Amino acid sequence: MMNATHVSTSPSALQPKYRYEDLGRLISLMTGDEKHTASATSTLDVLWVLYDRVLKIDPENPTADDRDRFLLSKGHGPMAFYAVLAAKGFVDAESLATYARYNSPFGFHPDRNLIPGVEISSGSLGHGLPLALGVALGVRALGLRARGNTGPRVFCLVGDAELDEGTNHEAIAVAARFGLDALTVIAVDNHSASLGWPGGIAERFAVEGWSAVTVDGRDHDALEQAITQQHPGKPHAVVAVVEGKYA
Repeated sequence: MMNATHVSTSPSALQPKYRYEDLGRLISLMTGDEKHTASATSTLDVLWVLYDRVLKIDPENPTADDRDRFLLSKGHGPMAFYAVLAAKGFVDAESLATYARYNSPFGFHPDRNLIPGVEISSGSLGHGLPLALGVALGVRALGLRARGNTGPRVFCLVGDAELDEGTNHEAIAVAARFGLDALTVIAVDNHSASLGWPGGIAERFAVEGWSAVTVDGRDHDALEQAITQQHPGKPHAVVAVVEGKYA
């Protein structure tokens, strides 16, 4: 549903109740899905940089038309995502302790119908990037980036392993052909892909015509610079390399 109210706050204007250093405690409130701890922690720094430095979205009005859209494709093990949403005021932090309980909004996979600020229900891998492609096309079709506006932008976080899913490669090709410069994909690489790609993940995007860069997925300044890099006329891919899943 369309909401005519405009986002009036920038990321720097949001006054977080919690700091990055508090995320560990917030994550510790959520128990029962320890097997996905590595999946969650691999995304932690990317998520923090996005919500702390990049995304223009107001937790008081998370459905505003001109908000930036963030789609978490790597939806299994969402504890870091929930912790960041709580830290930024989208949900009550102490309610995270209800994680995975009956009637809790915080399930093993994020549910867009239950949690403010969640754009897609995810967890079944390989769908986030194609959905982000559709959202970016929708932003263009609605004219939300008309008249010289640089927003809204669409960001999608994927894991390296889910790039094995074929739907991603169709989306990679189509996004480049349409020149969707509203779209940025961040691929968290914890070396868990089964097959890999000749030349690496960034080259898989670049060969199709994307702007692509690889950075340290734990370096907040490097992540911010890479994610906000200008890429006119092209979608943008950031490969955030972190420690191996079984390291």
